[in-house]
Amino acid sequence: MGSVKQQRSTKRSDEAQSNAMKRMRLQSGKGAWLRKMKRRLIQFMQGRYGVDQFGRFLFWTTLIFLILSILTRRNGFYVLAFILLIYSYFRMLSRNHIKRSAENQRYLMLTQSVRRKSALWKRGWSQRKTHHIYRCPGCRQKIRVPRGKGRIAITCPKCHKEFIKNS
Repeated sequence: MGSVKQQRSTKRSDEAQSNAMKRMRLQSGKGAWLRKMKRRLIQFMQGRYGVDQFGRFLFWTTLIFLILSILTRRNGFYVLAFILLIYSYFRMLSRNHIKRSAENQRYLMLTQSVRRKSALWKRGWSQRKTHHIYRCPGCRQKIRVPRGKGRIAITCPKCHKEFIKNS
């Protein structure tokens, strides 16, 4: 009969062996090749710039040009798509973070007004079931009023003009 200390040490060694066996099965079992490729890809991408908003825009523009080249059977769209694809991969794999970030900032500055209008439209569209949006007849300020309140008097917060609308 062994001591308690020996039994504990054999339990630990058995657990260590079973953990080692599990690791070996994971490394050589199903999907081992895929995990190894994923690890290599992660190592390869360390220090690279990756994808940003401008990169996503380039990707979708490339996709649109590819679809246009298929539908119209014009080589010009295909060449443009190929050039954009090469440029987007160049940006994604670049190690020059400062230049790529500057390019992205320029893109964001150029598209700021479009993105702002899109966000406002999206917010208004999502609130259409719960609120009406009216314009003040005096100053053209937009005023949001809850739906289903019947005929109400609305006071403009900007010019304090009062007008009556159905909600």
